[in-house]
Amino acid sequence: MSDATEFEFDLIFALPRKDLDQDALTDALFEAGCDDALIGFGSPGMLGLAFTRAGDEAEAVISDALQAALSALPEGTRLREVKPDLVSQGDVAARLRVTRQALQKRELPPPSIGGLYRAAEMQSALEAQPGKVQAALEDARAWFAAAPAAQRINARLSLEG
Repeated sequence: MSDATEFEFDLIFALPRKDLDQDALTDALFEAGCDDALIGFGSPGMLGLAFTRAGDEAEAVISDALQAALSALPEGTRLREVKPDLVSQGDVAARLRVTRQALQKRELPPPSIGGLYRAAEMQSALEAQPGKVQAALEDARAWFAAAPAAQRINARLSLEG
């Protein structure tokens, strides 16, 4: 993997029960090879894992992380979403470390669903814009690089029902 690309993505899971031992889940994820994940237990019954991993192809990198996580999580756990896919202007602004108003001044692709944008479409639109936003893209490259794969995986999830 000499010219590996970094990909930054989140896996969001629905757990089969809300009363699971968070310490035990954290230990199991670590043992399964997810020791590089930031783990979030924000909402009861939900689990978020944030990764930055390198590889040749985003979908393969995300799939490897997904399989490792599922091997550690209880039976009945379901993947709900891979991020970044649908994002708000606020999400993109935070990632770029600029104000939302800085994005509103730019020509962006049309929103996809409910005012949300496809992250996979945002990078090329922002690269075409001059100024501070374009300069900020370098720090967000790994996040945008994962977006097309996240979109494909989420599309398959929605078809599986």
